Amino acid sequence: MEDSLVDEVLAETRQKMAKAVQHTQGELASVRTGRASPALVERLRVDYYGAEVPLQQLASLNVPEARLLVIAPFDKASIKAIEKALQHSDLGITPSNDGQVIRLAFPPLTAERRKELVRVVRARAEDGRVAVRNLRRTARHELEGFAHDGDLSTDEIDRAEKELDRVTQEHVQEIDGILAHKERELLEI
Repeated sequence: MEDSLVDEVLAETRQKMAKAVQHTQGELASVRTGRASPALVERLRVDYYGAEVPLQQLASLNVPEARLLVIAPFDKASIKAIEKALQHSDLGITPSNDGQVIRLAFPPLTAERRKELVRVVRARAEDGRVAVRNLRRTARHELEGFAHDGDLSTDEIDRAEKELDRVTQEHVQEIDGILAHKERELLEI
């Protein structure tokens, strides 16, 4: 019975940590690197007939060139709403609209802007690491609760906590790897 309690807690924690890593990866993907990427705008909320709708549900996103993102709305009437949402976003790029599609031309990043974006991605990566560590702390409290109730022995708790630390370290290293890749991408000229 004790093993199943520990296994259940560890499995649930692994799953939550994997989601935290995935969320962090999505956050880092949304940071502009000077290259066009649909990830930069696909979650952008657009006011479409009074409802907030993600851009990816209203238009197809294409990258025909490294520094150009083309947004082709499924409904041509939504082009003004999409353009307005892009202008109010934190992208810092003015969209150009020809009545059929919206084009976003990404200018090359300045050295100062690159350094600023590196600070932003480091902060977001640290948020991801903190989320993983918070999940570890929650799992530890759960395991300690089992020990307090007499369901687990001290040795079993120690083994479980070592496994929990190992799993936490794996996920933190995964976030560090994602961060290193993003930093290289940002600093690449």
